[in-house]
Amino acid sequence: MEAGALEPIISFLKSQNLNLQESATASLLTLSASSTNKPIISACGAIPLLVKILRDGSPQAKAEAVMALSNLSTHPNNLRIILKTNPIPFIVDLLKTCKKSSKTAEKCCALIESLVDYDEGRTALTSEEGGVLAVVEVLEIGTLQSREHAVGALLTMCQSDRCKYREPILREGVIPGLLELTVQGTPKSQSKARSLLQLLRESPYPRSEIQPDTLENIVCNIISQIDGDDQSGKAKKMLAEMVQVSMEQSLRHLQQRALVCTPSDLPIAGCAASEVSSK
Repeated sequence: MEAGALEPIISFLKSQNLNLQESATASLLTLSASSTNKPIISACGAIPLLVKILRDGSPQAKAEAVMALSNLSTHPNNLRIILKTNPIPFIVDLLKTCKKSSKTAEKCCALIESLVDYDEGRTALTSEEGGVLAVVEVLEIGTLQSREHAVGALLTMCQSDRCKYREPILREGVIPGLLELTVQGTPKSQSKARSLLQLLRESPYPRSEIQPDTLENIVCNIISQIDGDDQSGKAKKMLAEMVQVSMEQSLRHLQQRALVCTPSDLPIAGCAASEVSSK
């Protein structure tokens, strides 16, 4: 950096030579790990070029570009700059094609989690076909850190506007993955998964002191009928589809969870299973 290497490295990002593009992207990935370098790299106009690589580059360059952008996003001023380049469609495309347990998936979800702090990011993710589903898939089969970012992103969305984002999240069959996280996730994942389950229920608030707000009650509430003549038909259809998709996509997760359940956990799984069967 002190020798003036940044300017030619950034110029190589514009090259038609894919080898030069990959080398330059890899160099920026390394340099972006330094907190001192992050604002300097951004000031030199690297972020739009990295997003272009994310859109049009080789698979290797795309993976390194998203990692570099994730590094740069931790500097307060850079996240807004990244958001202005509308990167979410390209992040989602990469997330769909990469291995969900890879470092690339982890960085994609970390970046998405940061971007959905903003309304533009949330709108972009839900507008992108398969965007929410890609995050749910990482929540189910990603690394522990990836799953933490994935549940964090969904929780941020639901906390920002529960009425708007509850149904799109439920529709992608998120419940089995959340149940598993409450048992097998990191401490942060477990807490976030419980909070999201509470928001996904019919009402995010306890209904009475007699019925404590346990995970069992929350899950049973989510997959039970919703009262109200006007909303009943729509809600039943949505919940039935959610259960069907969840069972088709995540049966093996429920089986894995059953193997590690403690006796105190069994009523939760039993409640969900009985409700699914009745549906």
